[in-house]
Amino acid sequence: MKRHVDMADISDGRYYSGNDMVKAGCNGCGGCCKGMGQSIVLDPLDIFRMTSNLKCTFEMLLQDKVELGVVDGLIFPNLKMNGEDERCGFLNGENRCDIHGFRPGICRLFPLGRVYENHSFRYFLQIHECKNSPQVKVKVKKWLEEPDLPKQEAFICRWHYFLLDIQALLDQRADDELRKKVSMLILQSFYLEPFHADEDFYEAFEKRVAQTEKVMKNVWINGKNR
Repeated sequence: MKRHVDMADISDGRYYSGNDMVKAGCNGCGGCCKGMGQSIVLDPLDIFRMTSNLKCTFEMLLQDKVELGVVDGLIFPNLKMNGEDERCGFLNGENRCDIHGFRPGICRLFPLGRVYENHSFRYFLQIHECKNSPQVKVKVKKWLEEPDLPKQEAFICRWHYFLLDIQALLDQRADDELRKKVSMLILQSFYLEPFHADEDFYEAFEKRVAQTEKVMKNVWINGKNR
């Protein structure tokens, strides 16, 4: 999701790597799990972890926990907020996350963010997002609690820049019907078609990216030849 903001207004002015220490913390108030609208966008790894651990399908998640929304002109799933206080469907009565062990990447990251450049990214601390965070220094990679951070970071980069390339092609065509078709291609290839628990997610993901890039190349060539 693109954010057009001045980093000086939202960060502490520093960038971090996985091995750096950052002031972050959580007192369990549940504030970051309420009123988030459609901002908790889910990537393929998020859905894989949720469906694998909950023993359900993506379609089942869409019944009450997840919804579809438009992000930068394409359709993606996001966590659904419910009720008068607009709370995440996985937030229980004690303000605890029922899927904390396999929570989405954005939830793991908060209150950190990512700034992308040169086909990579760095972390930064969002200084206004969490009002109740105890200022405890913690190593970034410990805060993220990713079992294989290098692979996860490589996946994040691949997914981000893959989508940027697709959006750039679509912006050149300015074809709403084509944009809808590409959105459905992405939903089918990375969300509706399940990744299997007995396969390496990252390897399977890379194969699907390569397949989708071939399809997009054909779409682009055929479109230019019209």
